[in-house]
Amino acid sequence: MYIAVKGGESAIKASRDLLAAARRGDLNLPAIGVAQVQEQMGMLVGRVMAEASLYDPELAALALVQAQGDAIEAAFLLRAYRSTLPRLAFSAPLNCDAMRPQRRISAIFKDLPGGQVLGPTYDYTQRLLDFGLLRGDAPAAVDQVPPEQAPEQAQSVISNALEALSAQGLIEPALPPDGDPEPLDITRDPPRYPLPRCGRLQMLARADEGWVLGLAYSTQRGYAFTHPFAGDIRFGAVTVSLQPDELDFEIEVGEVELTECQMLNQFVGSEGAPPQFTRGYGLVFGHGERKAMAMSLLDRALRADEFGEQVSSPAQQQEFALPQGDSVEASGFVQHLKLPHYVTFESELQLIRQLRQERSDRQAAEQP
Repeated sequence: MYIAVKGGESAIKASRDLLAAARRGDLNLPAIGVAQVQEQMGMLVGRVMAEASLYDPELAALALVQAQGDAIEAAFLLRAYRSTLPRLAFSAPLNCDAMRPQRRISAIFKDLPGGQVLGPTYDYTQRLLDFGLLRGDAPAAVDQVPPEQAPEQAQSVISNALEALSAQGLIEPALPPDGDPEPLDITRDPPRYPLPRCGRLQMLARADEGWVLGLAYSTQRGYAFTHPFAGDIRFGAVTVSLQPDELDFEIEVGEVELTECQMLNQFVGSEGAPPQFTRGYGLVFGHGERKAMAMSLLDRALRADEFGEQVSSPAQQQEFALPQGDSVEASGFVQHLKLPHYVTFESELQLIRQLRQERSDRQAAEQP
């Protein structure tokens, strides 16, 4: 698009060389390796995998290094790569209740069945800069606790915190829709509104975290009829299985790390349903509690029609909440404004000049 710019291809090549130099930075400092980013920037790697809808921590780390840490650009790179991959098989539905949790909490029980598993989180830290990291100091806990004495991460399966309340009819059951239809695949078929819940959840799962967080926040500030409770939040490894056509049983092919959130919301009931709590659901790749919680809040808000609630807020409207959350599309549409638009601008410039001249002529004619 910039071939018409003076310098043409040579200028574009020079721009790429400058980008490579900027990415490398000070040559006196060691280069950041992909393995370092994968192991030490886990939250960022998880976000890129979620927004690219491809679970591959190594490639997500590679995309981040290539994009100089720009999460949206990295998601763009990874999603572009994803589009080149063949689809070899379909996995069986994941059983998140069988997750081996590194972290599992609930805000609705004083004595949570199975216990709280605090795990790795910033929730209990002070938001103060650790200047020891500037000196390269290792965290005190790593220095002082020998590896053989370090506590083991929770690996046993913990039952879902909501099972008992659901059995009593106090929470809506988590059941497939009537007829259990084949779910949509938004990566193959363009979304058509109104979308069923399966399509909405797919779009939210790979939506930009900032967008989803902002809309979710709006539901808490009065722009939807919600009063949420964090029912069950968990992060850990889940087994992925598939069943080849030639076999009559499933085989395990690996694991993925996921964050799942089930948010509860009040429902006063109707003629066809008794009063009970309803659910909002969030599921994202990696350790991303903020995104999973925001997704579950937005999922519940988008179910307003299902419960006969008034739709009056942006977060409740599919065609506003969902497509604008696609970071790749949004980034492309905004950044395309950097491409040449001089023909369009020139036509509008002529129109402005004509309108100004007509206005000036009218004012001159009206003067005595």
